[in-house]
Amino acid sequence: MKISFSRPSFAQAFQIASAVTSPRSPKEILTNVKVDASGEKVTLMATDSEAGIRIDLEDVEVMVPGKALLPVLRFGNILRESSDDRLVVESSENQLDISGSQSEFHLPNVNPDAFPTVAPFVEESYFEVSSKLFRELVRRTVFATDTESTRYALGGVLLEMNGEEIIAVATDGRRLAKMSGPGKSVGGFQTSGSNVIVPIKTLSLMEKSIGDNDEVVQIAARQNDILVRTQRCMIFSRLVEGRYPNWRQVIPSRTESYNVGSIVGPFFTSVRQASIVADQESRGVEFNFQTGNVTMQTATANVGESTVQLPVAYDGPEMKMTLNGSYVGDFFRVLEPNTNFSINLSSNTEPAIFKLEDGYLNVIMPMARDR
Repeated sequence: MKISFSRPSFAQAFQIASAVTSPRSPKEILTNVKVDASGEKVTLMATDSEAGIRIDLEDVEVMVPGKALLPVLRFGNILRESSDDRLVVESSENQLDISGSQSEFHLPNVNPDAFPTVAPFVEESYFEVSSKLFRELVRRTVFATDTESTRYALGGVLLEMNGEEIIAVATDGRRLAKMSGPGKSVGGFQTSGSNVIVPIKTLSLMEKSIGDNDEVVQIAARQNDILVRTQRCMIFSRLVEGRYPNWRQVIPSRTESYNVGSIVGPFFTSVRQASIVADQESRGVEFNFQTGNVTMQTATANVGESTVQLPVAYDGPEMKMTLNGSYVGDFFRVLEPNTNFSINLSSNTEPAIFKLEDGYLNVIMPMARDR
């Protein structure tokens, strides 16, 4: 095999592919990225047995068709440190040669035929969403997962795809994040039950693999794994084992409640200010909602006290509740500062529901707090 390519664009694709691999893999061959050059098409492949990726490359000249394994650590360092705009990679039986106009490197070659196959996306039944929505589904939910819980199913994001709607849900038992949006079922595809739970590592990889252009993302969930295809990339992943809790029961259905209206930027700033002296374990901030304003207070022994006031749209009864300031901040952190949002309140012992009009919401349980 012999190929020539633009180093910056190749390095970007290689970085995404190498994110699948694990430097501590017991199978040394899986610490490589496979390159397959056939005719006009060049594909990078990587896997750790639980997840895998295929990336089709552009701006690569195939001088001699063939296959080779590129070691993640050494080859990645070459791509990062080299100052050449273009590089040539050539593999022989025992050696991998990388050369540019100002540098050259020689690495031992590993038989690419021993590398596991990362099959292409050939599903006829799948679900389609826009790349912009898919990014938002990931960004607005992954932070609410619980990777350390003994309830293993909470270590991923639940995806429900039915009809013309896709829903992503994540929870750690103390808060819940939900995002929904429009999509399209192709070939009658739909998910059933609560078992399409995607690991957060895979979701982060999927988000990074989507290009900046507005494209369609195709998703096919099977019994034990999930496939995602974009314009130039295909990712597969094992699903998290287990069944997800009934998240719909977590979202309160209220007959009487009160709404607080505000803007993300000022509210997020106030929460951060109030949290400066918060206890690092509980991170509790007391919110006192009164007509026209909210007062945020924190008091921690041997640390200090803080009081921050902010005008808000609220005309309900006075209501105090203590919320985890970090959880509240997570809701705001994935939103634009000028975004309008609302908080639905019922009582100081019931969850606070932070939500947007586009289908995004966070349910946050109140905390018991000793002042």
